[in-house]
Amino acid sequence: MKIIGVEKFGGPEAMAVMDVPEPHAGPGEVRIRVKAAAVNPTDTVLRSGLQGKGHVEVPAIPGMDAAGIIDEANDARGWQVGDAVMTMALPLGVHRGAYTEYLVAPADSLAHIPEGTDFADASTLPMNGLTAVQTLEKLNLQPGQSLAVTGAAGTLGGYLVQLAKQAGLVVVADAAEKDRALVAGLGPDYMVSRGDDAAEHIREFFPDGVDAVADAAVMNEKAVPAVKDGGGFATFRWWQEDPGRGITVHPIAVRDEYHSGQKLDALRRLVEDGILTLRVADRLPANDAAEAHRRLEAGGVRGRLVLLF
Repeated sequence: MKIIGVEKFGGPEAMAVMDVPEPHAGPGEVRIRVKAAAVNPTDTVLRSGLQGKGHVEVPAIPGMDAAGIIDEANDARGWQVGDAVMTMALPLGVHRGAYTEYLVAPADSLAHIPEGTDFADASTLPMNGLTAVQTLEKLNLQPGQSLAVTGAAGTLGGYLVQLAKQAGLVVVADAAEKDRALVAGLGPDYMVSRGDDAAEHIREFFPDGVDAVADAAVMNEKAVPAVKDGGGFATFRWWQEDPGRGITVHPIAVRDEYHSGQKLDALRRLVEDGILTLRVADRLPANDAAEAHRRLEAGGVRGRLVLLF
């Protein structure tokens, strides 16, 4: 089968089309004929060799989001050959990443793709959607409490804003001038200019600070001043500083959601109900994965680039 793999870590040119033996579904698993795989920043981290050093099977296969059609089902709890599904993949796990023609996945990691979407649309939801769900679970805010989201124009940030509003939170989101219309469409209660001084602008609306920050822009020490004393701070790249003031730092690890098919199915329903918005920036042939990585790393991409198999 075809994969897009990495044997020697490096820049986008390190990725190459390769042929490897097909995997097959074991008990409690399905095999998915992948139709679409979203391209995420974490894929570029794996490709460059900065993730899981010394523990990556070569060729490494990037990709944490896949959508496709089940073509093998092995005692897979109700899933059938022909079902159109989406799932999160773990590049450092036994079945590796999503840049592949065939992906084996546990039955409890799956959800049907949302009605009215195609495979490319659906592939943008699993990893970032489950990251947003875990973030809100860990922050454990109650309706009426306040959440600031940095990087709100990005895929994760957008899901965070929409899910937080659906949960009854008061949301403040950052946005660059060129992204203001996009972010406003997500429905935040307040908007501030994106930049190193975003925390100061958040404090203009919340003088004592917000109850929590979800730092999707990975601003770390530049974002934490927006949090009130005793509040929460969700970090997505393992920031380990102690911010003081009784603030609790919550590291978010989406790999812990690998078997969260029920949560993914709940996200599916939110898409179908119009609460969550899926955004595809562009669709590219899988063979153009290097170009997709170049475009992502150049910045400014809104929505996900998606590889089609």
